[in-house]
Amino acid sequence: MKIKFDKLRWNLIIVIIAGLIFSSLLFTNTLVKQLSIEERKKIELWAEGMKQLSDLENANKDISFVFEVIQNNTTVPVVLTDEKDSILSYRNISFSKIDSPEKAAKVLNYMKSSHKPIVVTLLDGKKNYIYYKDSITLVRLTYYPYVLVAIIIIFLVITYYAFSQARRAEQNIIWIGLAKETAHQLGTPTSSLLACLEILKEGGDGHTVAVELEKDILRLEKIADRFSKIGSTPSLEQQNIVEIINKSTDYLKSRVSNKIVFSKLYDEKEAILIPVNPILIEWVVENIVRNAVDAIPKEGEILFNIEDNIQVVYIDITDNGKGIHKSKHSKVFEAGYSTKSRGWGLGLTLSKRIIEEYHKGKIFINYSEVNKGSSFRIVLPKN
Repeated sequence: MKIKFDKLRWNLIIVIIAGLIFSSLLFTNTLVKQLSIEERKKIELWAEGMKQLSDLENANKDISFVFEVIQNNTTVPVVLTDEKDSILSYRNISFSKIDSPEKAAKVLNYMKSSHKPIVVTLLDGKKNYIYYKDSITLVRLTYYPYVLVAIIIIFLVITYYAFSQARRAEQNIIWIGLAKETAHQLGTPTSSLLACLEILKEGGDGHTVAVELEKDILRLEKIADRFSKIGSTPSLEQQNIVEIINKSTDYLKSRVSNKIVFSKLYDEKEAILIPVNPILIEWVVENIVRNAVDAIPKEGEILFNIEDNIQVVYIDITDNGKGIHKSKHSKVFEAGYSTKSRGWGLGLTLSKRIIEEYHKGKIFINYSEVNKGSSFRIVLPKN
């Protein structure tokens, strides 16, 4: 059924998204580690430049490259301190963040907790310390996967809510449709029973009335049997599908306009045994024929054909009615879809469930053209 398919598709989407999230987290984590190592190397190079600047023994030494190294650090926040934690120099830090001893101590403590300091040993034996923290780019990259996960979770929640609402709406359509279908099925035999009652009251022929009463009672039993099988797995028995189709078409033929001709293109005496539930198969044929009758404006023809193949049996029901547009072929089996103003769009939905879930077969539109007619095909396995 469509709801079951939607659940499988939803689970598949969740698995794919989970895989993408995991891959994204893994890739980003690896990238963050690599960038962190690169920033460490950059600060070590910066420290080496500071060390060379402190070397004043060679006044003629070319230190232009050292200045270039120091100046090129435009991303990583760094602080140079002496052994007493007094700030000697800094880069990429706003002065407003270190313009007081309290603020400077706070920034320094944060840097100490972020990374291990780089020690610069001067010529006189004293030591300076370089503290640094991750660049803004690296920080953003670190938090990026979590932001991505949050966005995906929000998206999934919204999607699941929309899916749940759609599924609930579909279930409501099914329940309403079942109620109306029950009323429709019970309408004909009930009306007939009331007519028989009136005949008996007026002293009519008891034998004739009894025959009609028997037909209506059998019809009510069949209706009850049909609806009792919805939601449970019906038993399948080896039955002659030709006989079932004959019985169903003969019953329907007597209940439609005599301007609609029923034609059988198969051998009515042939015996084709397949595992089916006759009550449900008759219901499927009735639903398709009912749609065919509604599709024929005034007069027309409905063709029935049964083809015995090696592993399956094909049952084709064709009419010369108004047809179905190609864009609507996939929608006719959805609950609630109907081209009739007074229809509730459940007959073909139930038919699809009966054939595909209960009988492991297929039902689909084999052919349809607007203003020329439609052909529905039922495929039933022989084993």
